[in-house]
Amino acid sequence: MKLCFLITFFITLFGFTERKPNIVFFFTDDQTTNTLGCYGNKRVQTPNIDKLADQGTRFNNAFVSQSICWASRMTILTGLTGRSFIDLKKLSVAKTDAVKTLYSDILKQNGYRTGYIGKWHAKMPKGWKREEHFDEVKVISRNPFYKKQPDGSYRHETELIIDRGIDFINDQPKGKPFALNLWFNACHAEDNDRRPGIGHYPWPKSVDGMYEDITFQAPRLNHPEIFKNHPEFLQTGINRIRYYWRWNTSQKYQTNMRSYYRMVSGIDNAIGRFMKALEKAGLADNTIIVYSADNGYYMGNRGFAGKWSHYEESLRVPLIIMDPRVEAKQKGKVLEAPVLNLDFPSTFLDWAGVKIPERYQGRSLKELVTKGSTENWRTETFHEFFSGRGQNPAFEGMRNANFKYARYMDHGNYEFLHDLKKDPDELVNLVNDPKYKETLEKMRRRTDGRVKELGGSLSPLQKPWRKSIVPSPRAAADLHYKKDKNGFISLFNGKSLKGWAGNKDYWSIQDGAITGITDGSLKKNTYLSWVGSTVQNFELRLKAKISKGGNSGIQYRSLSRPDLGLYSISGYQFDILSDNAGFHGCLFDVKGRKVLSRPGEKVIVDKDAQAWVTEINPQKVFPAEQWDEYRIVVKGNRYQHWINGQLTADVIDLDSKNRSLEGIIALQLHANVKMKVQFKDILIKHFNDDFPLLHDVPIPNSAYSVKPVGKLPADWKPRIYGDKNK
Repeated sequence: MKLCFLITFFITLFGFTERKPNIVFFFTDDQTTNTLGCYGNKRVQTPNIDKLADQGTRFNNAFVSQSICWASRMTILTGLTGRSFIDLKKLSVAKTDAVKTLYSDILKQNGYRTGYIGKWHAKMPKGWKREEHFDEVKVISRNPFYKKQPDGSYRHETELIIDRGIDFINDQPKGKPFALNLWFNACHAEDNDRRPGIGHYPWPKSVDGMYEDITFQAPRLNHPEIFKNHPEFLQTGINRIRYYWRWNTSQKYQTNMRSYYRMVSGIDNAIGRFMKALEKAGLADNTIIVYSADNGYYMGNRGFAGKWSHYEESLRVPLIIMDPRVEAKQKGKVLEAPVLNLDFPSTFLDWAGVKIPERYQGRSLKELVTKGSTENWRTETFHEFFSGRGQNPAFEGMRNANFKYARYMDHGNYEFLHDLKKDPDELVNLVNDPKYKETLEKMRRRTDGRVKELGGSLSPLQKPWRKSIVPSPRAAADLHYKKDKNGFISLFNGKSLKGWAGNKDYWSIQDGAITGITDGSLKKNTYLSWVGSTVQNFELRLKAKISKGGNSGIQYRSLSRPDLGLYSISGYQFDILSDNAGFHGCLFDVKGRKVLSRPGEKVIVDKDAQAWVTEINPQKVFPAEQWDEYRIVVKGNRYQHWINGQLTADVIDLDSKNRSLEGIIALQLHANVKMKVQFKDILIKHFNDDFPLLHDVPIPNSAYSVKPVGKLPADWKPRIYGDKNK
């Protein structure tokens, strides 16, 4: 008996019965450090992530080795840098030998149950099967973020990933350790949907309305000279294209910032839900939580969007590790040691008590978390980008606490050297400063050496590098689209709803036309929106046909209204009402000012939002069930409508408070009406974004007020402008 007791005592004393910890890895997409409360952001609401930082270790200098989604993810799965795992001949797929054994395979071999739920985006060689490398796999992608459920409702991918994660831990066999990857698609934008807000940055319903009352400061590094100081190859890459998708106007910037923050808070809410489930399952006290992101993110700084280049915004990521087993004095610490995503798989294996493969190029963070320091930790990090080098410039370089060096190999080895102590914003390039000659040569040598260690220099670019954009396009909506000889772009291919977003219970393609149908049971107006871009100044042409008694419209310069419904829109509308001379062709402001002009009226809207008729043209009535040609011309604050060549609206809007100068295009299907409407031959031509506005346009004293909608008194008469001040 005494012998058994002593054996048990010594086993316990020396930790031989220590349970292997569980590992949960929360991994976000496109998130830099300044979008979390624990990293100093006072506006964003991330209480659950902040709590992890308070109870764990927060790393102030965490970086990725290659700032692009798939390469960053592959680095974690393989333990290798891109130069070591990517097939350098193809540049867009991993080498077979590099992905034969992932860190998850090693954990499985050592008794772990492994799970992978969420975004995949790992470019594997032909024949490779992810199901062979994890016990449970459920890929949940974006495009769209909202997934239709069996009951007809919609659920956001962030919530679905956590739903499956909770299922995973609830099914966990007792006594068996697990390693679970929960890899979110958020905060990645929906790149093919450039409608600001719910289109481009869709958020979970749990955070509806958050940040609506906040006005965000403009990006700190947004002065035009900062952008202009870049070499041409950085001014003309995808970083610049996506800037025009997201950040180039104040309205777009504010809308997308609110939406992006909602995505962050949506992740935080989901993590809070998971942590409660972990606690309920009795697993929390032995489960290590890791939170990080695949790369940083430009949010308008330097005139950029996206990632891919050498600046801090692109390379820097959040990293929080909460190990409930560490001593209390180690909790809540903030470490300055430079760490990489390359270190994650080594750390996971070290926690599991498994030998780290010699081929792994990172180091374990275990000792940093448990003790706050470790001997002989690195003082510099290597960074590179070359996946997609044909459109985004490829670079390689080194970073230490004092300096950052980068050279863009496909552009004459164009070099950058930044003094991170004196110039943390990296605005000054010291390459040609003689005082830094020795530092420059040292950083070059260090980069040469690391490149050699990791696989050697890249082959020269096979095809000429191509510009993706002119640095400052005249019209942002023109990007990517092929024009006809008259400068028009087609918005509809005649075959599918590609490029449009709406409820497909009501919208379809019939006879080569976009078709909206309702049997009269529709309770709210529903819309089909063009997702290609916002529009500012343009000419839109299309053909439309509507059934008798139908009620539809063409929306422009409009805003998404998710508070009213996922596909709801409000903005200017060209009304389409068959056999209704009182509204067919009029201009209606759905946002609140309502009817701005009735058919045939020329109108000036004054600074107080009152619409005054200055002239009226006789109107024809256009019968239902025939194809008519509709035309809209918008220049600055003047809006004109035509049907079959007849001018039906001509409005000058001087109401700067309520007018809209930018927005999306959409087609309407009206509620409570049995109807069918069709659209085809949809063409648009964009004018300059900086088209001048009309000011101080005189309103004649004879002008009279536009007749409002709704039931009016029997003796209603329009007001006369000349009597306004009497």
